[in-house]
Amino acid sequence: MKNKPTTEQPSNYNNLEKMSTLQLLSNINAEDKTVPNAIEKTIPSIERLVDAIYTKMKDGGRLFYIGAGTSGRLGVLDASECPPTFGVPDNWVIGLIAGGDFALRKAVENAEDNTTLAWEDLQKYNISDKDVLVGIAASGTTPYVIGGLKTAKEHGIITGCIVCNTNSPVAKVADYPVEIVVGPEFVTGSTRMKSGTAQKLVLNMLTTSVMIKLGRVKDNKMVHMQLSNAKLVNRGVLMLMDELHINQELASKLLEQHKSVKNALDAYKS
Repeated sequence: MKNKPTTEQPSNYNNLEKMSTLQLLSNINAEDKTVPNAIEKTIPSIERLVDAIYTKMKDGGRLFYIGAGTSGRLGVLDASECPPTFGVPDNWVIGLIAGGDFALRKAVENAEDNTTLAWEDLQKYNISDKDVLVGIAASGTTPYVIGGLKTAKEHGIITGCIVCNTNSPVAKVADYPVEIVVGPEFVTGSTRMKSGTAQKLVLNMLTTSVMIKLGRVKDNKMVHMQLSNAKLVNRGVLMLMDELHINQELASKLLEQHKSVKNALDAYKS
């Protein structure tokens, strides 16, 4: 039992099928509450990774994620949310999953066991030493991720990782490892639960912090967000009203004319 990685250790709960709905929900929630505390212990490691990413991105570099299964999907999710949230090009943050986009919806057999596939995927984007590569793997043992990080390091690319076990193969090969040990899952080995939650929260921290440092947020507002629907247009109008102390009509005209909150602010103040 002691030799098992934390993510594979038995659940703290037995006979799950005998629990009532209320018991199931309460116990899952009790386990989920432990995740932020585990992340808090790793903030110094997250800080080092954020600063490494920022250093490269401020000079025009990109951030890449690689992962398989849940971990890969979370990386793709975080990457896909950066353009609408921060108004950045699609190629600033790129998420790759073992097995390609098909694996976002369905499992692709043996894709994560291929040690050369990640580098093949990365080469399609001409990754270079100007960029940063972060591997995401709850177990810390995914061959797809290990192979990608190893080859990236051989090419002088800075690497980081987000894992949920200590002393894992993935962490050992990464320059900036983040190890969030959340303990056994409610359903033994189901790392889509606490481990996935921890990874999602850390990904939020990474890109949000980097984008703020890159000037993609003003005060606490998403001034570069894409105005892709009515809700976001309305949010932009409210931002302008609040920031410039103007009425709704003028704010709407400014936003329509300049196509972004940031452009409207600059134009009004110039």
